[in-house]
Amino acid sequence: MLALSITPSPPHLPSQSITPKKNPPLFFPNPFPTASHHHPKPATLCTSASDPVQSVDGTDPDPGPEPDNEGEREEDGFEMEVEKVGKRNRRVIRSRIRVNADLETVWGVLTDYEGLADFIPGLAVSELVEKKDKFARLYQVGKQDLAFGITFDAKGTLDCYEGDLECLPSGRRRNIEFKMVEGDFQTFEGKWSIEQIDKGTFKVGEFSTGQEFQTTLTYIVELEPKLWVPVHLLEGRLCKEVKNNLRCVKEEAQRVRMVESFVTTWEAEELSEDS
Repeated sequence: MLALSITPSPPHLPSQSITPKKNPPLFFPNPFPTASHHHPKPATLCTSASDPVQSVDGTDPDPGPEPDNEGEREEDGFEMEVEKVGKRNRRVIRSRIRVNADLETVWGVLTDYEGLADFIPGLAVSELVEKKDKFARLYQVGKQDLAFGITFDAKGTLDCYEGDLECLPSGRRRNIEFKMVEGDFQTFEGKWSIEQIDKGTFKVGEFSTGQEFQTTLTYIVELEPKLWVPVHLLEGRLCKEVKNNLRCVKEEAQRVRMVESFVTTWEAEELSEDS
C-alpha cells in the first residue's frame, strides 16, 4: 500500500475490470502509499483530505474551493500538508496520525504487504513480486468510482526499502522508503515513518493521556502525474485516499495490538490457574 497512482479513464471508453487475487473489503494507496508510498514527516494542515487543499506558499493558481485553515488538527491527531514544488504539476503531500500501538505492531501491519488489501478499501490487489533482505517489490491496483461516470484506476510497481531501527533521544523510529518504478505517475516516491516516543518525553497535549503508546505514523509522497493528467484534477482524490489509508493502518494496528494483549492476558491467567 505504499501508495497508489490514480489515473482517470477517458469517459467515452469502458474501464477495464481487474479481478483481485483476494476478495478484500471495498476501499483503498493505498499507500506506503507507493507510492502513501512512502514514505513521512510531520506537518500541519488540511484537516480533511476531502476538503480543498492549499499550497504552503499560500497561493493556488488551480481553480477550487477555499482551503481550510492551516495548523488545524483533528481529534485523532491527523494532519496534512500539500506543497507545490518545482513544476506546476508536482506536489508533495505530508501527513501523519497518532496510533495507540507500539512501533513493532505498526511495522508488522505495514510490511504484511499482501495483507494490505484485506483492510484497505479501494486497494484491490497488493502483490509481493519480489522480497529480499530489507527490500520488497510490490504490484498494487486500486479503483475508485467518481461522479459523472468517471472511474479512477490506480496501478503501479513499487520498490520498497526497509530501514533499520533508529534509537533517538526521545524514543525509536523506523522508516520504509518507496519509489514507483512503473506506473501511472511520472514521479511517485516517498516514505512511511513510524516513531514511538518514550513515556515522559512527549509534549503536553501531543497525545491523549489515556493512550498506552505514544506512536506517530507519518507518510510523505512527492508525485507528478503523466503530462496529460492535470494534477489539480487528482489532488482532492489523492488527499482523501492518503487520509483513509493512514486511518485504516491505524485501526488495523490498534486491532492487532488489542488481540495480542488479550491473548497475552489469557495465557497468563491459564498459567496462573495451572500453577
